[in-house]
Amino acid sequence: MDEFLKLFDNTILWTAVLCWVVAQALKVLFYVIKNCKFSFERVVGAGGMPSSHSSTVCGLTAVVGRVCGLDSPLFAIAFTLACVVMYDATGIRRAAGEQAKVLNQLMEGQHTDPQKALKEFLGHTPLEVVAGAVLGLVIAFLMPVH
Repeated sequence: MDEFLKLFDNTILWTAVLCWVVAQALKVLFYVIKNCKFSFERVVGAGGMPSSHSSTVCGLTAVVGRVCGLDSPLFAIAFTLACVVMYDATGIRRAAGEQAKVLNQLMEGQHTDPQKALKEFLGHTPLEVVAGAVLGLVIAFLMPVH
C-alpha cells in the first residue's frame, strides 16, 4: 500500500498529466471561442490548438531533466520520445487528417451515413506543436521539484 501512495508524490508523472489537462482545456476553450459551440470530442480528441501531445512530452522531458539531470538516461529517453511524438504529430498524423478531409468530401455526394465520416482532427500544424511544447515547458519549470 505504501508503494501505491508513492504514486501521488511522483512529480514527473503529475507534471505530465497537468500538461495534458491544461492543453486539453485550452483546446476546448479555443474551439468554443472560434465556433461558438461546445464539442465533447475536443475534450479528449486529437488535433487542435495547442497540441496536448507536445505539451505532455515536452513537460515530461523538462521535468525529467530538472529532477534527474540532463545527462541522465531518463532524460535521453524522454527527449527522444518528445522528438518522435512531435514529428509524428506534424507529419504522419497531419497528412492522415488532410486525407480524411478529402475522402469525407468525396463521400458527401454518395449519400453515406454522416456518422461514418473519417476523423479529420488527427495531427497538428507546426504552430500548434510549438504552442504545446512551450506550454509544457512553462508548466514543467513552474512545478516545484524535490
